[in-house]
Amino acid sequence: MVLVVCACLEAAASPAKAQTSASNAADTLYCEQRQLGYWFYCVRPKAAAPEKPEQVAPPPSATLQMDAITKSLRELKARAIIEPTPENVTAYIRFQREQLDRASLFSDVWQRAIWQDPDLDYTLERPVSTLAKRQWQDSRQRSRNAVMAGLSKRYGLFYFFAQSCGVCEVMSPIVKSVAGRWNITIRAISTDGGPSRHFPGYKVETGQRAHMGLEAKITPALVLWDSQKKHPIPIGYGVLSADELQDRIYLLTSKEAGHDY
Repeated sequence: MVLVVCACLEAAASPAKAQTSASNAADTLYCEQRQLGYWFYCVRPKAAAPEKPEQVAPPPSATLQMDAITKSLRELKARAIIEPTPENVTAYIRFQREQLDRASLFSDVWQRAIWQDPDLDYTLERPVSTLAKRQWQDSRQRSRNAVMAGLSKRYGLFYFFAQSCGVCEVMSPIVKSVAGRWNITIRAISTDGGPSRHFPGYKVETGQRAHMGLEAKITPALVLWDSQKKHPIPIGYGVLSADELQDRIYLLTSKEAGHDY
């Protein structure tokens, strides 16, 4: 009775220890004293050590694969040129053909992706087909003309020319025509003091270019003057067509960089 009480107290004090002792006593009773034989499960199996997962090398990156392809292609090409045997030339042609097929597949998938996602289709902003391009150009020209119609309220145009400049004889009537169409005030400045038959009311340059911060002394030169901000906007140098001149004025006065390309 005393032994049982002690055993109970010990078990209550340490459940894990009591459970281990009871298990060991049962093993001794059934496996050693009674000798029940091999059919009785007496030997406890040892826990198998966890298998270590095999270290699988990560696949090479796409950049490394491309570098390897390029290297192989260059090597096959060099070998075919240095040793132009049928085997070497054939190996180079076959490998090159594989890469052409890969490039063709890429191009096809690229095109399909653009067709299916309007955010990727740049031709929606700048059409390339004849019909769509004409419609886009007409719409853009209407927008440009609307801007040009109100331009004279804020901007004036400085035109720098020289009597000795043959190109100026080509550009002067274009400048006069564009300025007259949109009622833009134009100041013709002679850089060498010589007259212009297109601008009889010209002025001789007295440092206007330097005052505007124009370092280039090329004629002809066109500069818009912003009367609100009091600063010049260089448009271009040399000969420009009337359409190109109007386009540049339109873009420089109404479009931020990156919004029309």
